[in-house]
Amino acid sequence: MRKTALALAALISATPLHAQTAVDLKLVLAVDASGSVDEREYELQMGGIARAFRHPDVLNAIESGANHRIAVNLVVWAEHQVPKTDIGWFTIGTAADAERFAMAVQSLGRTANGATGMGEGLAAALRLLEDTRIESSRLVVDISGDGSETPPRDYVVLMPQARSMAYYRNVTVNGLAILGSEDNLDEWYRNNVLTGRDSFLEIANSYEDFANAMRRKLLREIEPLPRTSQR
Repeated sequence: MRKTALALAALISATPLHAQTAVDLKLVLAVDASGSVDEREYELQMGGIARAFRHPDVLNAIESGANHRIAVNLVVWAEHQVPKTDIGWFTIGTAADAERFAMAVQSLGRTANGATGMGEGLAAALRLLEDTRIESSRLVVDISGDGSETPPRDYVVLMPQARSMAYYRNVTVNGLAILGSEDNLDEWYRNNVLTGRDSFLEIANSYEDFANAMRRKLLREIEPLPRTSQR
């Protein structure tokens, strides 16, 4: 299934990656597909990401950087031991690039389920950032989800270890907490997810609010002088 996703990304990929492509931001979106997320909610996440990247404000923010482009990948995570699916790197500098990325996101079928293996999801995102074809001084992982990490059955990378990995690699980890399924989830994200300089938490009050929350989050991450969150 991972090969299928990669083939799809190659088919509709944005600007081809060349050696040492310079971008203003190297971003991985790490999306929750655990058992607490039903099919409709998964589609709202994917549709919300696509909608956010199509928004004129996000495109303007991308174009305002020194290199006028960013690089984005997306990884879907769930059960700790289940392989993670990513769609490959896209460089986005134009509306056409953003549309290709949005189409790839919306076309990505669900391949994961089970427990909330957030630490392994973050570790997978950090490995994607190691792609040497893309250069950026700003490395960011977005983690979105509706619940806290669940205890694993076997030894795996958990959030404390994954956050340490991010910190020592100079990667900022931001959170997007989807409220409604778990009490005090925003506080759990603040205490257990946010990592690195200028890291922040964005809130979606429901899955229906996810697209707007993602747009706000992207604007804070992309703009050279990030704005304060607007809620």
